[in-house]
Amino acid sequence: MYLLSNTVRDYAWGSTTAIAGLLGYEPSGRPEAEMWIGAHPDASSKPVDGPDGENLASLIAADPIRALGARSIESFGARLPYLLKVLAAASPLSLQVHPRLDQAKAGFRAEEAAGVAPSAPHRNYKDDNHKPEMIFALTRFEALSGFRRPAAAAALFERLTALLAGSDAAEVTEQVAELLRVPDETEALSAAFARLITGGQDVRECVDASAAAISAHSPAGRAARPGPEQDAALATVVDLAAAYPSDPGVLISLMLNRVSLAPSEALYLPAGNVHAYLEGLGIEVMASSDNVLRGGLTPKHIDIPELLRTVVFESAGVPLLAPQESELGQELYRPPFAEFQLQRIDVARSVDDPTPEPVPIAQAGAAVVLVVRGSLTLDTPKGDLPLARGESAFVPDAEAPALAHVGAEGVLAFAVTTGLGPESGLG
Repeated sequence: MYLLSNTVRDYAWGSTTAIAGLLGYEPSGRPEAEMWIGAHPDASSKPVDGPDGENLASLIAADPIRALGARSIESFGARLPYLLKVLAAASPLSLQVHPRLDQAKAGFRAEEAAGVAPSAPHRNYKDDNHKPEMIFALTRFEALSGFRRPAAAAALFERLTALLAGSDAAEVTEQVAELLRVPDETEALSAAFARLITGGQDVRECVDASAAAISAHSPAGRAARPGPEQDAALATVVDLAAAYPSDPGVLISLMLNRVSLAPSEALYLPAGNVHAYLEGLGIEVMASSDNVLRGGLTPKHIDIPELLRTVVFESAGVPLLAPQESELGQELYRPPFAEFQLQRIDVARSVDDPTPEPVPIAQAGAAVVLVVRGSLTLDTPKGDLPLARGESAFVPDAEAPALAHVGAEGVLAFAVTTGLGPESGLG
């Protein structure tokens, strides 16, 4: 087992306090957005006691069978297939979508052949992998995820048209509402989305006019919150327009499901799902990739043709992810992706239970473990490793099985492994 040192990445939307407050270190004062725990080449974790220059990626490469196990290598190659992040959003992230695996492979191959530099701002595919993901809320967590039913989205644009009555901006919202009333769902969603994302000055002006009209007709300048679903959606327009004025993604948000996760709720995001995290602190797990196609709420490059080829234009309910209990009593979050699953280890010591039983770490291949409250000691046939709040570890496949012995103050920790376990039905 290896105690890890991890990189915290700063982005403009990050929080200056949330990750530091969770993990118990002094805030840097910068917008700390994500802590990466894994072997992604952009920011691989490092063994604390490893030699200079060694990181988790090179450690795995030196002996992939020991680190990952044969089944993981057969399924995903000789690389850690997942990436664990602590994510803190103080303001909205971009609207984005992730490609299917075949799209990622083809797109990466094409950009490599064309000589597009990896750091080029117009590069779409940083690697050849897909990026399905999930988010587990540690605080209340706000997001947009997937398309509403076209009729529900049309009703929102019709309400906005009424607020904009008599203005040029009303023509845009009326057009979008009419497109959303087309009987064929895929045609309705794709046409309305394309009208907004490809719109010119009229759409940009409509964004600002819409936010102003909603504010003018809402108490204290905002739609009531919490309140009816339409009010929450319109309030989101005001919030997003303040952060991204004139951005078409502000109006696209009305086509998407508005999601509020309570702490301990989770959401998964498959390929083709248009989404954006708006605010909150959570544990994010994904396939180890950085492939993102942006669709608004960003000053960065948007490749509209590739975006339109990648989005899945169908409405669906919010893909919430409920925990499952294994035969060993483990609390597991298993999205329909083979690359990863998340285990929550939440044990309190009490007078009635002063010495709780150790918790088995779910492990199918390599595992990583992060402690966010209290402490535990990892116990494998090869040795023990104590972890305090804010510490994390890599457990090679060859060291399984691992048990988590709970510290004196209890523990809240998370463990990630592949979704190739016997109960997953994947792989």
